[in-house]
Amino acid sequence: MNYFKQLLEILVVSTRLGLTSFGGPIAHLGYFHEEYVRRRKWMDEKSYADLVALSQFLPGPASSQVGIGIGIMRGGIFGGFISFLGFTLPSVIALILFAFIAQEFGVADAGFIQGLKIVAVAVVAHAILGMARNLTPDLTRKTIALFALIATLMIPHFLSQIGVILVAGLLGYFIFRNNQNEEKLSMKFPISKRFGGICLTLFFGLLAALPILSHFSSITWISIFDSFYRAGSLVFGGGHVVLPLLEREFVPTGLISEESFLAGYGAAQAVPGPLFTFASYIGADIGGWAGGLMATVAIFLPAFLLILGTLPFWYSLRENSKIKGAFMGINAAVIGILISAFYQPIWTSAILTPMDFALAALLFFMLAYWKLPPWIIVLSGAIGGSLIGLL
Repeated sequence: MNYFKQLLEILVVSTRLGLTSFGGPIAHLGYFHEEYVRRRKWMDEKSYADLVALSQFLPGPASSQVGIGIGIMRGGIFGGFISFLGFTLPSVIALILFAFIAQEFGVADAGFIQGLKIVAVAVVAHAILGMARNLTPDLTRKTIALFALIATLMIPHFLSQIGVILVAGLLGYFIFRNNQNEEKLSMKFPISKRFGGICLTLFFGLLAALPILSHFSSITWISIFDSFYRAGSLVFGGGHVVLPLLEREFVPTGLISEESFLAGYGAAQAVPGPLFTFASYIGADIGGWAGGLMATVAIFLPAFLLILGTLPFWYSLRENSKIKGAFMGINAAVIGILISAFYQPIWTSAILTPMDFALAALLFFMLAYWKLPPWIIVLSGAIGGSLIGLL
């Protein structure tokens, strides 16, 4: 009975965060710290910092992985699932409903959709600047970011992004391998190394098997599941980086129009919770409620398998300076990939006139300097886009 009450408490707290956590992954981590560390004291400062560090080293949605990890430490594997469910479900429901509304009323051509595209310009620009300060503080990492940008622009294919990440990791391994960190891990996790090994095996097994199965199968949904799973497995840097991967998977094939894709991405800025739930919108646009839920499972499954698989082994990874060096190189490459995604398709499809640029500048200023909540930015962008459409 006590365990059930514990799970219920996790659900209530995580759902409240899922309904109120606007602002993207960095803001989410701030909300988590305030609720779980300062207010409820479910973990100490050092343990929380270590868990955040682990989430930064793994591909996938960092804030979701931190939430899953906190749930695991509080209530075991079921606690991790409940924590994820509460934090993610409000956003999933909102974006699936938006997909239905967009299809029913044909809003892809509405003026406010252009405004939502411009919102994406302001939000991604703000994200790039904030992440670049942390991930490319020196000339070496700035150079890695530059070449990542050039490579992904010249070869606009998801395989080029994978290649860039691998090369950047290799460079980081050799360049930053002597990076020292004296922090000691203090976390304890209720997961065995054997179970962790099973999860990691399943993660890599699905990553290798799904593309093969998709190639030899005529079932469209297997290919779609593969696309979402691969996106969730290979994205370093969070939801903004998953944008180009999903765009290049679904727009050229005609499964979703570019207008609908960018409209959904703009709408994703208006809801709280993880930006990876943008996949729920795409899935719903393609296949209704079932498609939205399937896409959600596919894109978040890698995050579950990775956090469950790495928690038992995190101490050795945390202490290995060479591993940390590889991720320093990868994180620098993320900046280049972000800028590439910022130009194509976000900038090229949204900034068409001087008025568009003026609105983007205003929204960026509202977000970066006036520090207004993201929902106000989204609402202002939608109104501004509608007004521009009337001119």
